[in-house]
Amino acid sequence: MAMMTQFSVFLINKPGVLAQVIDAVAQAKINVVALTIVDAQEHGVLRVVGDEPERLRGVLGKLNLPTHENAVLAVELSNRPGALATVLGGLAQQHVNIEYAYVTAGAPGGKTTGILKVDQIDKAQKALAAHAKHGQGKTDYRNRVDPGRR
Repeated sequence: MAMMTQFSVFLINKPGVLAQVIDAVAQAKINVVALTIVDAQEHGVLRVVGDEPERLRGVLGKLNLPTHENAVLAVELSNRPGALATVLGGLAQQHVNIEYAYVTAGAPGGKTTGILKVDQIDKAQKALAAHAKHGQGKTDYRNRVDPGRR
């Protein structure tokens, strides 16, 4: 598990706008860890986590799009039924509220990443670490440092 920086980018709902953003990220050779997009009538919100937040911040800044940053948890999960339920159950036991979540697609039998926006990130990290230490659910947690959060 790692605390990472998520960027919420507000996009006009027009063809090619999302492609322009993702192309700029690709051109900068920044790996996207996870992303999701939610649409509304006139705009969409792209939520993206990259492996180099400082560089991603710079790329998004050059696009001159409204952007907001949040700390989120990235949790490595086994790609099997119940892996996410185990993590969410551990957080629920500690009364950590999950404001929203999204999960990447993973290869069968491989790993996937869950992105969790929680109300108490420090408490959530401690709960998940304790949960993993006691072997509950045999869930694997990402042990990676976000360069933007040192």
